[in-house]
Amino acid sequence: MAFPELSEDEIAQIISLTTPQDACNMSAVSRHFKSIADSDSVWTKFLPSDCENLIPHISPKKSLYRHLCDHPVPINGRNVSLSLDKKSGKKCFMLGARDLTIAWGDDRNYWEWIATPESRFNEVAQLQYVWWFHIIGRIETSMLSSGTNYAAYLVFRFEGHQEGFDWPVESHVCIGSEELDEGRSVTLDPREGEPRAVRERAHGWMEIELGEFRNENGDDGTLVCSLREVVSYKSGLVVEGIELRPQEMH
Repeated sequence: MAFPELSEDEIAQIISLTTPQDACNMSAVSRHFKSIADSDSVWTKFLPSDCENLIPHISPKKSLYRHLCDHPVPINGRNVSLSLDKKSGKKCFMLGARDLTIAWGDDRNYWEWIATPESRFNEVAQLQYVWWFHIIGRIETSMLSSGTNYAAYLVFRFEGHQEGFDWPVESHVCIGSEELDEGRSVTLDPREGEPRAVRERAHGWMEIELGEFRNENGDDGTLVCSLREVVSYKSGLVVEGIELRPQEMH
C-alpha cells in the first residue's frame, strides 16, 4: 500500500514507530509530510510519558522534545537534572555533586562547596586535599529508560594545585551490591593514561567513563556508580557530578 492511500492518522502512526531523527528527515519530504511528521500525535510517542508535564507551557510536543534535549531540567527536588538524547529520546540524567556521597565531603578541611556559573547546579565540590578519595552516586533504575544500554561518566575539572590524579582511580558500576564487572582503573589527569580516555565538554568541564550497564526493565533496584582510591594524596579536583547517558547500539 502506497503512502498516498493511507490516512494522515495511519501515516502518523508509522512515523511514530521510527525515531525522532527519522521523523525530522521525513518532515523534509513535502509540506504534507511535514505537517504530519511534526504533529503532536507523532512527538508524544517520542517523549517519555513522565516527561510531558515537566514544562507544561511549551508546545507543540516537538518543541518540548527539543527543549528537553538542549536544556536539562531539575527533577524530584534533588540535585539531579534530566534531559533527552536527541537521536533516541532516551532519558539522560546528571547526579549533581550534592546528590553524591563524598567521603569527608562535609568537612571543609577537605572539600569546599562553591558556586560557579559554568555549572547547571547551584554548587559543585572542590577538593582541598584528601587521602581517602571515595565518591558514590545512586539512582533508581526505574527512573531510567528501559531496554537501554547506558554509560556512567564523572564530570569534573581541575583548579588550583593539582596532585595525585596521575595515579589510577578504581571505578565500579553496580546494581545494588551486585557488581556488573570487575571495575576499571581510570586516570583523571588528561596528561596521563590512555589517549582519548578523558574527553572535553562545554564550559571547561571534562568527562571520563566509569562503566557501562544495561537497564533492561527498569525494575532491578538501585544503580550504584563509585570511584575510589585510598593510597595517594590528592588535591585540585572539582566535581560537577556523575552523568548517565544512553549508548548507541552498533
